[in-house]
Amino acid sequence: MSSPINPESGNRPVSDYERWRRGYGVIRHSETTCDQARTMAGKLVAAGLQPDTATVYRKLACLDLLASAGLWLVAHMTYTSRVDVSGTPLLPSDFKTNPEGHTGGALNMIPAYAAYMALNNLTGQTRSWLMGQGHCVAAIDALNVLTGNLHPEQQDRYRGRNGLSRLVSDFYSYRQRPDGGMDAPLGSHVGPHTAGGIMEGGYLGFAELQYTHMPLPGESLVAFLSDGAAEEQRGSDWVPRWWRAEDCGAVMPIMIANGRRIEQRTELGTHEGLERFGEHLSHCGFEPLYFDGRDPAAFVCALFNMEQTLNRYREQARSGTLRYPAAIPYGIAETTKGYGFYGAGSNAAHNLPLPGNPKIDTRARELFHHHAGLLWVPPEQLADAVSQLNQHRQQQRPLERDHALATRHPPDPVMPALPPSQDFGSPMLAVDDFFTALVRQNPGLRARVGNPDELASNRLESVLNGLKHRVNCPENEQESVHGQIITALNEEAVVSACLANKAGLNLVASYEAFCVKMLGAIRQELIFARQQKEIGRPANWLGFPVIATSHTWENGKNQQSHQDTTFCESLLGEMSDVSRVLFPADYNSTLEALPGVYLGRGQLACMVIPKRDRPVVFDRKEAQALAKNGALVVDEDTSPGEPVMLIANGAYQLSEMIRASERLRETGTPFRLVYVQEPGRFREPRDTIEAAQCARDLEQERLFPRRMKRRVALTHMRPEVFRGHLSPLFPEPSKSRVLGYINRGGTLNEAGMLFANRCSWAHALAACADVMERPPGEWLSSAELAAIEGRGDAAIITRSQS
Repeated sequence: MSSPINPESGNRPVSDYERWRRGYGVIRHSETTCDQARTMAGKLVAAGLQPDTATVYRKLACLDLLASAGLWLVAHMTYTSRVDVSGTPLLPSDFKTNPEGHTGGALNMIPAYAAYMALNNLTGQTRSWLMGQGHCVAAIDALNVLTGNLHPEQQDRYRGRNGLSRLVSDFYSYRQRPDGGMDAPLGSHVGPHTAGGIMEGGYLGFAELQYTHMPLPGESLVAFLSDGAAEEQRGSDWVPRWWRAEDCGAVMPIMIANGRRIEQRTELGTHEGLERFGEHLSHCGFEPLYFDGRDPAAFVCALFNMEQTLNRYREQARSGTLRYPAAIPYGIAETTKGYGFYGAGSNAAHNLPLPGNPKIDTRARELFHHHAGLLWVPPEQLADAVSQLNQHRQQQRPLERDHALATRHPPDPVMPALPPSQDFGSPMLAVDDFFTALVRQNPGLRARVGNPDELASNRLESVLNGLKHRVNCPENEQESVHGQIITALNEEAVVSACLANKAGLNLVASYEAFCVKMLGAIRQELIFARQQKEIGRPANWLGFPVIATSHTWENGKNQQSHQDTTFCESLLGEMSDVSRVLFPADYNSTLEALPGVYLGRGQLACMVIPKRDRPVVFDRKEAQALAKNGALVVDEDTSPGEPVMLIANGAYQLSEMIRASERLRETGTPFRLVYVQEPGRFREPRDTIEAAQCARDLEQERLFPRRMKRRVALTHMRPEVFRGHLSPLFPEPSKSRVLGYINRGGTLNEAGMLFANRCSWAHALAACADVMERPPGEWLSSAELAAIEGRGDAAIITRSQS
C-alpha cells in the first residue's frame, strides 16, 4: 500500500503508524490500544517475528480493512440475497423475503476472529480456535470466505465471481437436497463445513468447560466465549484448578461481553455486573484483562499479552518455580451487541436489528444502505489487505482450517493383553485392570479420568491409586498436583474434561442416574462427529467409554432418584455408528468389549456395567463373540414342540432369564436364550452409514430365527424403549412381551427392584405363558403365582433371587 499524503502537513507522507491509528469505517483505536500496539510491535520485532514496527502497523491497518469487510458481509448475510462489491445500493428485489441471522453476536465476533487470524500472521504460528456461541457462525464463514480459508466444498461454491452472492443467498436458505439434507455447505451454527470448526456451540456453556483440557503442550488455543454462558453452570471458573504447564497447552479465553441475551441484558451488561464478574474471576484464580471489544487491534494485543504470560508460566514450570494454581489470563472484550451496524445495543440487535424488512420497507432499506456503506471496503484495497495477512506458505504454517485441534489423529493405542477371569467378581474390576494397563502401555497419550462421585466405591481403585485426583494442595497419597483424574461434583464439567482430551485416553465413570446430567455435552459431541462423517471428513479422535455404574438395579439403597435408565436410552436414540450402547454382563465380556471402544474413532460408548459382584457367565471366546457380534446364544433346549425365544439385555436381567430357562428345561419346554450386549446392532438402520454398524439379515436370522415367533425379552431399560428401537426382534408383536424398568423403586435391594418392576424370573415365566397361550401354573407354583399377581408374599420370589 502507498502512504497517503497528510493534508495538514504539506507533502509529508503519513507514517504507517498514523495511518493505522486513524482507523477505518466504524473502527476506532483508543489511546490505550495504541500504547499497547506500540509495545507489542516492539516485542514482535525484538523477537525476530517481524522485520520492523512499520510492517506491524501496516498489517494492523490491513486487519481494520478485513474486519470492516467482514462486518459488511455479515449484514448482507442476514438481509440480502446478493451483494454488489462495488458498493452500489441494492434494489428491493435483492433483499430476502424472510431475513434471518444471529446478527448482533456475529457482528461482535468479526473483530475477534479477524484479530485471531492477524495474530497468527504476525507471529507466524497457527493457533487453534473455539467459539462457544456457535450461532455467531456468520462471522467465521464471512471471514473464512474473504480470506480463502475454506474446505473444498465452500471454496468451490463461495470463491469466484458470484461467490459472495451465493454465500448470502445460502445463509438461512432452508433449501434441501432430494434426500432431505441441507443443500448448502453452510448452517446457522458452526458445523462440519465451517473451516476450523470443532464444536457446534449450540448449547452454551460447554466450550467453557472444555477449552482448558484441549491443547497439548506446545499448542495454543483461543477460546471465544459468551457473557450469557457465564450465567450457566459452574465449572468454567475452575480452569486455574485444572491447568498445568506440564500437560496443557496455552489457553486464552476471551469473553465477548456485549451485555445482552436474546431479549434482555445480562448481568454483565451493567457496569456493576461486569466489575463483580472480574472480582469473581480473580477469586477463582484468573487474571482478568479488560479491553475494547470493538477494536480488532485490541484483541490482537490482548491475545499477544495473554500468551506471553502463559509462556512465562511454562518456563517457570520447567525451572520448578511455578506454584499452582497459576493465574490464567482472561480477556474481557467490552463491546455493544451488534456494534458496527444499525440497532447496536438494543434487543433487536440479537437477530434483526433493522426496524423493518428492507425488501418492502423503504426506511429499513435506507438504513441498511447507510450503515452498510460505512463498512464497505473497495475490492482492490481488500484484496491487498488479505494478501498481506495471508502468508501461510511463506511462513510455512497451516491454514486456520487445519489447526491442531481440528486435525487430531492420535496413533492407535497399544492394547493390553489381560487374562480372563474364572471367579465371581465385579465387572468394574475389568475396567480398572484394563484402563490402568492401557495408560501404562501408552505413555505418549495424555490420560484423563472424569469422576463426579467415588472411584473407589465404583471399584476403580487401581485407576485412583495410579492416576490420582488433580488438586492444588494434596492431602493424601491419592491426590497430586499433576493428577490425571478430574474430580468435581459436576457431571458436565468432568465429562467435558474427557470430551476435550481428543489427543489422549479417557475414562468417565458415574452413577447411572447422574449420567443424565452429561447428556447435553455428549449429544453435542455426537452430532458434530456424525455430521463430519456424513461429509466425508470423519473425526479421528480416539473413542472412550462413559460408564454408567452403581446403576438402577443395584442402587436401591439411595431411593428412586438414583434409579434412572434414561442415559442409555437416550444414547441408544443417537446414531449407532457414533454412539454405541453396551451392557457387558460380567468381567470377561467387559474386558473384551473395551479394546473396540478405545480403537473406535469419533465414537463414544455408553457402557452400563454393574459394580457389585456378578457370576462369570462367558468364557473368553464367548466374550469375544459378544464384542464382535453384539449378541450371543447363551443356552438352548431343543425338546420337541414350539420353542419360546428368551432375550436378555443387562447383567441382572441375564441372571433372571437363566433362572427362568432352568424352569423351562425342567418341564421339557423348548427355548433359546440370547444375550443382547449391544442393542444398537439389531435396530432397523436409519441410513446407510448406520447400516454398516448393524447386524446383517443372515446374522440376525442366525441368532433370532423367525420361526421362533413367541418371544419374551427382559431389558435393563424401559420396555417401550427396547421394543421400539429393536422392532426387528419382535416380528409378531402380539406374540411378544418385553419386561423392563417401569419407574418403580425406592429403598430396595436388587431382588426387590426386579420384583417391583415385574422383572423377576417368575414374571418372565408368566410372560412366557402369556405368549405361548399356556397356563403359568405349568412353571410356577401357586404361591409363586400369587406373589407375582400381588396376592401373596413377594419374599417367595425375592429370596430365590438373592
